[in-house]
Amino acid sequence: MLEGLIPRLRVSTVYDIDLAMLKEKGIQGIITDLDNTLVGAKDPLATPQLAAWLEEVKRQKFKVVIVSNNDHTRVSRFATPLDIQFVHAARKPAQRAFHKALQLMGLTPDQTVVVGDQMLTDVLGGNRIGMFTILVQPIAIQDEGWMTRVNRRIERIVTARLRKKGLWHEEERH
Repeated sequence: MLEGLIPRLRVSTVYDIDLAMLKEKGIQGIITDLDNTLVGAKDPLATPQLAAWLEEVKRQKFKVVIVSNNDHTRVSRFATPLDIQFVHAARKPAQRAFHKALQLMGLTPDQTVVVGDQMLTDVLGGNRIGMFTILVQPIAIQDEGWMTRVNRRIERIVTARLRKKGLWHEEERH
């Protein structure tokens, strides 16, 4: 059970993702979370740095879909100016939203990576379908809602258990 919460890769931010490595693995699509993965939970729009990174991702021919548990208004306001498709009210880790994102991109799980800041939603959801999962450090933990704070407590317990089993090593982060 705990193994489903282990990401394939851990990085500090999306900017640390090695796009060339993803290409080598045959990855063609990126499903990404929004809040605390791309921007802080209270930041309405992409930063110039993030907009440039997303343009580079697209320039390298990756397809991108945002999958967020947030509402339509929040996700649409963020994604539309960037010309990025999205799935809102995703109820991650439920599989339906991930399957919808795959359908939007016309890709299979083995061609797709999931990027997010939460083990219990992004990583578990992506791993359940067989996608490559990347865990990023949350951007603005102080802005998180109560449910995410509950998830963070559970994540700390899970991480401690994984460390005890020798399945979680701090030096793995890139």
